[in-house]
Amino acid sequence: MEFRTQVTVVPRVNGDPVRTTVSPRTTLLDWLREHRGLTGIKKGCNEGACGACTVLVDGLRMNGCLTLVAQCDGREITTVEGLSPPDGSLHPVQRAFAEHDAFQCGYCTPGQLLSAVGCIAEGHAGDEGTVREWMSGNICRCSAYPQITAAVLAAGEGERR
Repeated sequence: MEFRTQVTVVPRVNGDPVRTTVSPRTTLLDWLREHRGLTGIKKGCNEGACGACTVLVDGLRMNGCLTLVAQCDGREITTVEGLSPPDGSLHPVQRAFAEHDAFQCGYCTPGQLLSAVGCIAEGHAGDEGTVREWMSGNICRCSAYPQITAAVLAAGEGERR
């Protein structure tokens, strides 16, 4: 069995292909922050329990701290920096978070936003209980859960129109 000290992968980050050579053990979280300069993704618990590092990989919610860059070859990675359209307007979920005051300190907000986008896309934004269950992997230490839930429901309603 051969152990390689470096692997080359080409993920798409926020729509742009990025060729990179990394250690096979490099997490997506560390690579995005330290090598791509995308600091919206946050390091919270570093063990997949808080959701601060949530990104979308091929549209699915993933914890960046538990995902290796080597797993992302050819896959689309969306970070909070890639949510807004090129014209600079807010994504509907970002707009709903602002309208419902769904953030306090802001540390969890990038992960909450991406998790909300995934939750809505997965069809789990129909009622308060379902939103709370499907967003439960994202912790907000400021306890803005009622506002976050309201924002996800509002953004989900906009998607269903």
